[in-house]
Amino acid sequence: MTFRLLPAGLLAGLMLLAAPAAITSARAQEAAIPAALGGAWFQGGCAAPTAMLALSARGAARIPAGETGRLLRFTEARALPSGWTMATARGPEAPRLMLRAAKVEGGDGLETAEPANKTRDDRLPGDAPVTAWHRCPATPLPFAAQGEGLAFLGAIEVLEAACGPGTGGVADCAAALIRVGDVSGDKLLGPAELARLFRGASWLLSLQAEVSPELSGLAGAAGALGAVAGARLMVESLDYDGDGRLSARELVQDRAVLATGGEARGRPLALERLSEGVALMRGIVEGLMGGEE
Repeated sequence: MTFRLLPAGLLAGLMLLAAPAAITSARAQEAAIPAALGGAWFQGGCAAPTAMLALSARGAARIPAGETGRLLRFTEARALPSGWTMATARGPEAPRLMLRAAKVEGGDGLETAEPANKTRDDRLPGDAPVTAWHRCPATPLPFAAQGEGLAFLGAIEVLEAACGPGTGGVADCAAALIRVGDVSGDKLLGPAELARLFRGASWLLSLQAEVSPELSGLAGAAGALGAVAGARLMVESLDYDGDGRLSARELVQDRAVLATGGEARGRPLALERLSEGVALMRGIVEGLMGGEE
């Protein structure tokens, strides 16, 4: 690895902090699935379900066993007089998902329908088939590997709310990143916790692209390796106190307060000389690390 790769790795790590601000809209923050309907729902026996539907406050992930999954990010959700909740997702076709609580054998259930875009509101759900879902007392093993991705589906909504335009400042954004990433409870982010976020983001992107299960497995393996490398680069780049973990203060260093400082004495030097010094430093570091041009 050469020294010039460090800035690229740093930028990749900071994407988790910066990217949500670029994709959030004020309208998206208004969508909300009823909290009682949130979480994981299944079809088929809990020992080997045929499909899973995971609902967050503003998203839905439908994952059939062994088939290509689908991700919906909702920009609007509203209650209908019929008792259904209608959620509209982003995208050129603005797909819609209808949800309502239902009773099933053994406890609470969920019913969903995906009506055609041309179906009038007063005729919903129209001819769309109604699908029944149920809870499982424990996570079925065939879907356990989806856990980090589903956790990130909720995490990115927290980041969007804190980091989006008009929703807060840099300090709020960093605090949100700590909140969704801190597994140990020490209010710091270590390499393993950052890698978990990277893996979750990789899973979410694969689901959004509707990658086949075969390719998704390959992407997951590559994402796991990249997550570890990206997490280590991020820690090494921002860990100013050298404890091997990142605090909110380190995440916002030079970002929360834009200060230049300076000194009244002295005269401006040619910046070309500075670039020569940087090149010399890079050459020394590459020599110590055994890197090549």
